[in-house]
Amino acid sequence: MSRIITPSELQRLGPQELRSLFHKVSQALAQTQPGTQERREALASLENIQRAIAQPPAPPRPNQPGF
Repeated sequence: MSRIITPSELQRLGPQELRSLFHKVSQALAQTQPGTQERREALASLENIQRAIAQPPAPPRPNQPGF
């Protein structure tokens, strides 16, 4: 992990993609050393992914005339 995965990045992913990403980041976390920036970023990303998984899917937006 070289950066934090933000909630806005996760909004476009479906449930299966979120679970897959959670697994991938979990594996990356296992290879980090305690107290490192890399570990903090992986932990923050996992927290964001967990929140995205727990959220109900957003309803589809209706088509707006003229847009």
